[in-house]
Amino acid sequence: MTTHVLEFADVHYTYPGAAQPALNGVTMAVPAGRRCALLGRNGCGKSTLFLHANGIFRPHKGQVLWKGVPISSRRADLQALKRNVGLVFQDPEQQLIAATVAEDVSYGLCNLHLPEAEIREKVRRTLEAFGLSEWADTPVHHLSLGQKRRVGLAGVMVMEPELLLLDEPTSYLDPWQTEAFVRQLERIHAAGTTIVMATHDLDFAYAWADWVFVMDAGRLVLAGEPERVFARRDILEVLQFKRPAVLELWESLPGHVKERLGPGLPKTTGELAERLRLL
Repeated sequence: MTTHVLEFADVHYTYPGAAQPALNGVTMAVPAGRRCALLGRNGCGKSTLFLHANGIFRPHKGQVLWKGVPISSRRADLQALKRNVGLVFQDPEQQLIAATVAEDVSYGLCNLHLPEAEIREKVRRTLEAFGLSEWADTPVHHLSLGQKRRVGLAGVMVMEPELLLLDEPTSYLDPWQTEAFVRQLERIHAAGTTIVMATHDLDFAYAWADWVFVMDAGRLVLAGEPERVFARRDILEVLQFKRPAVLELWESLPGHVKERLGPGLPKTTGELAERLRLL
């Protein structure tokens, strides 16, 4: 049984007319069942990697593998990959293409030519799960940004992918919308879906993820559990990454205080504050 759902083996890709490759020999493996954060500066290749992950782009060199099997250019293979790997774009306007919420959520299922009764039932269940039932007939252009993000996510999850890719999903959301979105992700992950989220929010990545990838200049430079990745000050400083605030606060505490706070590093400043309060 494979422990990785998706792998990149020496993947290279250069956009037409570009002087530098967007992906420059990426080799990485997405562990099954994890909540993964993908970090990197703008232009490092995160979005391009995602477009390879579900077959929208094909490598100029190297291979993408699904559960250990290389993905070929055959249409059937690429269609299967798109069903298994769901991608939610940063801008929901790029994702939503139908007139109403229900029509948009049903779009991918219709392309599979499933029976109408099966499509209706899958859409009904998905709308209910995402709290969108009352908006089923609402025109998409009437929705707020947060609602559009939920519809975009619902339209991907109705396909029941095993791997969910999210490109900066919390950007431009207010704290309440972000919290609601993350709760939805927790339900998706608890149901067995592996998640990879590209984000610039290092505090969020440290608190949420149990596996972290760091890219730079089209390459993977770090991968591992958050505590190990964020311990690499040498690499993070070169990339001009600030470490999560909770780690900076933790390391500023005297040793005898940290001993009294108990084992394990706190994940958020709120958790650290609560431990300090209980001293």
